[in-house]
Amino acid sequence: MKKELVIEWKHIGNEIEKTAEEFEETGMTLSAVLAEIRMLLEMEGVGVRVDETVLPDDAPAGSESLLFNGIPIEVLLEGVEVTATACSCASCDSCETCGEEEECRTLRYSGEEYEAIPPELIGRAAAKALEME
Repeated sequence: MKKELVIEWKHIGNEIEKTAEEFEETGMTLSAVLAEIRMLLEMEGVGVRVDETVLPDDAPAGSESLLFNGIPIEVLLEGVEVTATACSCASCDSCETCGEEEECRTLRYSGEEYEAIPPELIGRAAAKALEME
């Protein structure tokens, strides 16, 4: 039976100005990493499918997450933790209901914080999900 790697990319919608510039960086990086490893995975009998889940624009804290066969990247990889930073996009400056600032999801790894998930972590998570590491 053929193995399958299912990667789910969750991000907010297209109504926020930051989406086109920063939020889509993870999607472009994911595509580039998959272009590099897809042939190798297929030679190993692994099919790859990417599911994109568009979240409501008012949910930046849940955005920019990747799940590999249903497991979040921060669970798969040791040393990766989810943090939050003040959101800098126009629609997230403050909550219309409560007046509080929104927070955007970021990852911390090796002392660095990332709003967009770096290629190294995507490749390592894919391998870990398939128990190839």
